[in-house]
Formats: sequence, structure tokens, C-alpha cells
Amino acid sequence: MKFMLNGALTIGTMDGANVEMAEEAGAENLFIFGLRVEDVQALDQKGYNAQEYYDRLPELRQAVDQIRDGFFSPSEPDCFKDIVSMLLYHDRFKVFADYEAYVACQAQVDQLYQNPKEWTKKVIRNIACSGKFSSDRTITEYAREIWGVEPSDLQIPTPNIPKD
Repeated sequence: MKFMLNGALTIGTMDGANVEMAEEAGAENLFIFGLRVEDVQALDQKGYNAQEYYDRLPELRQAVDQIRDGFFSPSEPDCFKDIVSMLLYHDRFKVFADYEAYVACQAQVDQLYQNPKEWTKKVIRNIACSGKFSSDRTITEYAREIWGVEPSDLQIPTPNIPKD
């Protein structure tokens, strides 16, 4: 949301904050990819097996192998082995299942970026629709709905002003 306020175009799955951002700016002004809730439920019933994606997708396999083997961390080659293990055997987010959709969506990002006028239109729409995510509104909402407190008009002097 902070990135949206500053003009970044979001690429992500349709969950969490991205749902709210799409509601405000329109899904057409974000780059949404991957499994939806019903897809995740179906995959859970079928049984998610990250190894199937690893075996079937050579580009994904190469990236995972490079991470596992220390290509990006030569001074600490085992640094990311736990991440690879988690992705292959304990991934509740089903990252590998979204991989192909991510690559296709990134191609859309690349294509739009080649058209500065259209890219800028989306940026402006995102900024214009991001007011709901201001910290003032968020803090006020949290205060009322979560913390159960109301705003106060009490003026607290700044620390550098001497007390009478």
C-alpha cells in the first residue's frame, strides 16, 4: 500500500492487501496473477506437491538449484538451503504453483513499461485511488475498531517547550 501511495504498480496474487488495492484502483490497474482462493482449496484437496512443479519447469528448477547450491551466496553456500527445503516440502503459500502465472504476468509488466504513456496512466490512477490507505485513516480506524479509543483534542506540548 505504501508503494501504491508513491506510484508503484503492484504485481501480486489476489490476497491480503492486494484485494483492497484492487477494490480501490481497479484490478486492471494492478498486475494480478496466480491462484485464487477457490484454486487453492482445489489444490489442497488434490494435494499440493511442489516437487511436481520443480520437475516440470526447467527454469524454476535452475533457479531453485542455484539458490540451494550457493550461486547467490558463494561465501555462505548453505545460507538458503532452509528456504529451498521449505519451498519444496512445507510451503503453505504454494509459491511454485504460481510460478508460471508470475512469469506471464511479469511479461505484461515488461510490455506496459515499454509504453510510458499507458504506464503513467496506471501510476496516476493508482496514486489517485490510494487515499484510503493513508496512515491518518488507518490509525483512526485502528483506534476505533481495534483499540476501542476515540480521538482527543488534547494538545500535548512538544518536548523542547519548557513547562510553566
